[in-house]
Amino acid sequence: MGRCIVLLAFCFLGTGLASAEAPSPLTRLLEGELGRIQAKSGIYVKHLRSGEEAMVRADESFESASTIKLATLVLSYQMVDAGTLKLDERVEITPAVLRGGSGIYRFKDVGLKPTVRDILTEMVITSDNTATDIMIAKVGGKDKVNAFLRGAGYKVLKQTHTTGEYFRLEYASINPKYENLSNEDVFAMCCADTTIHRMPVFSEQRKALIDEANAVSAGHDPSPVDPNDSSKWFGAASPHEMGRLVEGIESCTVAKPASCDEMRRMLLAQQAGSMKIPHYLTVSVGHKTGETSGVTNDVGVIYSGTGPIVISFYNMGMTGARADVEDAMGRVAESVVDYFDGHH
Repeated sequence: MGRCIVLLAFCFLGTGLASAEAPSPLTRLLEGELGRIQAKSGIYVKHLRSGEEAMVRADESFESASTIKLATLVLSYQMVDAGTLKLDERVEITPAVLRGGSGIYRFKDVGLKPTVRDILTEMVITSDNTATDIMIAKVGGKDKVNAFLRGAGYKVLKQTHTTGEYFRLEYASINPKYENLSNEDVFAMCCADTTIHRMPVFSEQRKALIDEANAVSAGHDPSPVDPNDSSKWFGAASPHEMGRLVEGIESCTVAKPASCDEMRRMLLAQQAGSMKIPHYLTVSVGHKTGETSGVTNDVGVIYSGTGPIVISFYNMGMTGARADVEDAMGRVAESVVDYFDGHH
């Protein structure tokens, strides 16, 4: 508790609160914490039992990275509830659906036939990009995801690109001629030489393209996210709106109880980001992480002793070490739990 008391002495930096009232003690605490992070940071916190909220830059737009995958998750379960999507349907993993970046399917033999439930699970717990694009297609495409978000009243949340489109953008930034690459070409360029079995359809049939890409991209680091050009983001989110979506899962206002139970179990089974929100906590956390160049995010629910706490934490334009920013996220989460469990 001493840590919280000291933090209250910090001068506040300005918040996302619309009210002209003085910031709450928790908001002042968060302002002090975020003021020391070497990034543009925003956070939204809500204690669901008491209703107490606090926020800093919570209505500003941030690069969502993979946290926006929760929109596809919720829409998928709404379709399950409506009977238009079946969780036990099997989907074949073919070379055409493989994507680079996070996840496990790109390291497996093609021909696997996981269920839709399996694919949704990997989209959440390993942030699998192959699974993500499969599910975006299953729900009708990114336009359907965005129509769902607009219909639910979200103004900032947006799925700007599929993962295939997003990775293609990086290659196009190296050479404009790569703008029209197929998803198979993009996967070959990024990942054919790193797959365990070096699939011939990529490593042999596209050898010339792979060699060219390796030569062109030698020494090229991924372009950092431009905070002023959201057209090149994977997705957009505000801490407040993402917090609202997470609350909908936890409070079960977005789907039927059985579907909400499955989504919560997926979030609790998270395999990535243990050094972010959960870092210093001894209580359970159900969460979804997201990161790309210069960006690290984490959103979810902390199951504190006094009840569930929604937390939506975004950082972009990092100027310090990623590890330091993620360590700070853990310290902030620890302070939030200390605040509620010590005050209620």
